[in-house]
Amino acid sequence: MTNNDSSTNHDDEQAESTAASRRLPKEIYVLVAAAFIVALGYGIIAPVLPQFAASFNFGVTAATIVVSSFAFFRFVFSPSSGRLVDAFGERRIYISGLLIVAASTAAVAFAQNYWQLLIFRGLGGIGSTMFTVSAMALIIRLAPINARAKASSTYATAFLVGNIAGPVLGGAMAGWGMRIPFIIYAVGLLIAAIVVRIFLASTASEGSSTKLGRARLEATKDETQMEVMTFRQAWEDSAYRAALISAFVQGWSAMGIRVAIYPLFAIQALKADTAVAGLALTMFAIGNASAVTVVGRYADTYGRKPFIQWGLLVLGVTTSALAFTDSIWLFFLLSVFAGIGSGLANPAQQATVADVIGRDRKGGRVLAKYQMALDAGAILGPVIAGAVVDHFDYSWAFMLTGVLGILAAAYWITGRETRPRVVRKAEQNARIEDDLS
Repeated sequence: MTNNDSSTNHDDEQAESTAASRRLPKEIYVLVAAAFIVALGYGIIAPVLPQFAASFNFGVTAATIVVSSFAFFRFVFSPSSGRLVDAFGERRIYISGLLIVAASTAAVAFAQNYWQLLIFRGLGGIGSTMFTVSAMALIIRLAPINARAKASSTYATAFLVGNIAGPVLGGAMAGWGMRIPFIIYAVGLLIAAIVVRIFLASTASEGSSTKLGRARLEATKDETQMEVMTFRQAWEDSAYRAALISAFVQGWSAMGIRVAIYPLFAIQALKADTAVAGLALTMFAIGNASAVTVVGRYADTYGRKPFIQWGLLVLGVTTSALAFTDSIWLFFLLSVFAGIGSGLANPAQQATVADVIGRDRKGGRVLAKYQMALDAGAILGPVIAGAVVDHFDYSWAFMLTGVLGILAAAYWITGRETRPRVVRKAEQNARIEDDLS
């Protein structure tokens, strides 16, 4: 057992227990509003992107590689994004990232061949990892210790609501052609950048919903004296190691397979249309949202680990069940339950990483490695599953994905609980047992 496993982190000494300490500052809701705009646009292009790629007649594997190219560039650039966040601050990198993705997405709308599409979509991954890592760093810094899972779930809910509405709108726009959704997404990203630039700056200068939130945001301007947590330090923590494993599986299942394989399965295997493909993504998002909206509060109270394990197990079992699906309605139902599994695990998983880093250390590089694990899954998942589909069928691809979820749930047995209150309670019980023995 490592030192990190046997002791609580720095936040344990600062844990707040009052109701006020659980109130999220206004700055979090600025990020939430931007997240909704980003997710709405992404949801619009999600059911269109695989078909747009397939329209160049390069096969299923080539189409899924376009989806993976975005994650590949995120993966490659993640270490640099972590260093940029540590060097220049979260807000500046967040806005820059949004603008880069906006430019890339606009270019996708005018791609004339498969290779242009592949390059333009891939370059957007650079901006994506910039605003993703910086947003995670801001949430860690701004959220009260006793409301980290709540902050993560609130932020995730905004993404999910956008993902629910987006695919429906994207499917409805099928008659407009496959290029218009990308232009709409680019405009949405510009709006999100403006929202963050104007309102996040104003909350710092004019006031916040809590004085503590304002102070934390102001603190992001001068971080030169803060300790930097290294990846090696984080790796010594069993919870962080387990979080990397489950992040990889989440990236494979919820980010990669869901976007790349679900729409193609609906159209090619179930003989459905584009609207059904978009609705399947919406069903996943509905299940995800139903879990995310409630799990944050309970993970802050009862601990992170149970929700991560149960979530991965549900995700694995339901994804495996898709292998035996020949009905559109059963496909919808299993998509809902797969979304629930992902929603149970994700906020608690992010809160675990926040617990490991703590508020008093810069963790851009640690967050970047966590993001790399997500992106590695999102890269390999569609490519490997696409190859499995080309050589076998969709059933084998879903079975492989489901087994990974179940194995990740089992691996979390080795990960420690990081919730400060739960950790302190366990330590108290251990001391009592030692006194009695």
